[in-house]
Amino acid sequence: MRIDKLLSNMGYGSRKDTKKLLKSGAVKIDDQVIKDGKFHVDPNVETVTVHGEVVNYKEFIYLMMNKPDGVISATEDLNQETVVDLLETEDFVFEPFPVGRLDKDTVGLLLLTNDGKLAHQLLSPKKHVPKVYYAKIDGHVTVKDVEAFQKGVILDDGYLTKPAKLDIIKSGEESEIELTITEGKFHQVKRMFESVDKRVTFLMRIKMGALALDETLRYGEYRELTDEEIGVLFGEGEI
Repeated sequence: MRIDKLLSNMGYGSRKDTKKLLKSGAVKIDDQVIKDGKFHVDPNVETVTVHGEVVNYKEFIYLMMNKPDGVISATEDLNQETVVDLLETEDFVFEPFPVGRLDKDTVGLLLLTNDGKLAHQLLSPKKHVPKVYYAKIDGHVTVKDVEAFQKGVILDDGYLTKPAKLDIIKSGEESEIELTITEGKFHQVKRMFESVDKRVTFLMRIKMGALALDETLRYGEYRELTDEEIGVLFGEGEI
């Protein structure tokens, strides 16, 4: 790729900024000073340095975020804060996007990447990637509800959901549950409980396929996936 594009992708500024950087003689490829932005480089073979520091180029970025309440799962919005707005500049420059959506008031595991192929694989209805949610429910969740979710419930628009696994953690005036679904209809978890006359008061996604939320991440925090976690996502046998 062109050296100016590589530098821009790695956060060294706009094409105009990288042009100035190149003209200053700060950029080298294998110890050779490069001043022409059109010069092509193979970052997997050649070593690029800026002011003597090695530029570790990567094409794709994979981020795990603990999405906070009140932030929307989008790349941009004129009126509301998005998950992309929470990223540091060095990650923002890769132009990652959220894989799937969590409602504005839903928190928890959100994957952001610029790898469109992986995103398509994870979101494809044919893959039946399971998603696990922890929720607090207003009302007693019962074995009858577990059985209903196992068969699939009819939503307010007449749609029959695919079988879902409902585990009761605590049943009471406020119940706590874990729910595993393999599809992602609009407000699906909330609407499933509405179909059995109950209301979700708190919702958190804790797992997507074999990728589990890092419990050390506070709301709004994120980190890059480990090589092992990336391998799990691409393995797809486990997902």
